Amino acid sequence: MSSQRRNIDAASVAADEATEVFETHRPRLLRLAYRMLGSLAEAEDIIQDAWLRWRQVDQTTVQSPSAFLSQIVTRLCLDLMKSARARRESYVGSWLPEPLIDLDVEPDQDELTLTLMMALERLSPLERAAFLLHDVFGVALDEVATTLDRDAGAVRQLAVRARRHVQAARPRYPVAPEEGTRIAEAFFAATRSGDINALRAMLAETVVLQSDGGGKVNAFPNPIVGLERVLRLFSGLTRKMGLQPAEPFRAMWIDGLPGYASLERDGVLQTTALEIENGRITGIYITRNPDKLQRVTGLKAPN
Repeated sequence: MSSQRRNIDAASVAADEATEVFETHRPRLLRLAYRMLGSLAEAEDIIQDAWLRWRQVDQTTVQSPSAFLSQIVTRLCLDLMKSARARRESYVGSWLPEPLIDLDVEPDQDELTLTLMMALERLSPLERAAFLLHDVFGVALDEVATTLDRDAGAVRQLAVRARRHVQAARPRYPVAPEEGTRIAEAFFAATRSGDINALRAMLAETVVLQSDGGGKVNAFPNPIVGLERVLRLFSGLTRKMGLQPAEPFRAMWIDGLPGYASLERDGVLQTTALEIENGRITGIYITRNPDKLQRVTGLKAPN
């Protein structure tokens, strides 16, 4: 065998090994990028960019592929967040994360709910990175410091500040999957049938409703706060749009919260996630922006 052929074969083996290593870490890296950005589409672009950079690296010089790849992804996310924050400031109406969907299963293993994702939006990019890497993904503090190009003491302070900000958004009473699905189904049926008494029994006094249309479809531009205001809203929708059978409906977990996807009276696809405490709905998060729902399939418009 010629030396040239041996070199080609060796390069092919190295490329295969690099691919195998990257694919092993891909799910974790994608979760990290999504948690940093709140967008699956942007997270997938980041992972693709990270893969291209990983292919150029001499694998023999990398002591910890996990730490190395986390560093690449985090830094790419931090760069992107500079422009993302500017886009958020000009976003039309309420902004919600792109729904991360699990069908008929219990929430994802990193335990970050949609409400926690929204709390993370109030952090600086460095605080968000420190919190996610250290508190959520279990990266050692010295590795986080290297990734963020800060000393360990500064990173510890970033994580402490972030932890303090998101504390109130942590679920105090996790909802059992069966209960969450039951409440989601009952809420959906009540909104379709216009059963205001049933809704009153399900909603907390302090319930908040937010909807994200992104300026592409109709949505409530500001949060609706309080039981009576939310009930008036649903009552008004029923009077305006009429009743509709409780179909089509698809139960799912959305960023760790029970919810569903549905086609609404105006023919718009949406997801609805419900925050539940002590058996009452405290938060209703409706995503209608079609750019964020391209992965939600399987529903057909009613005849």
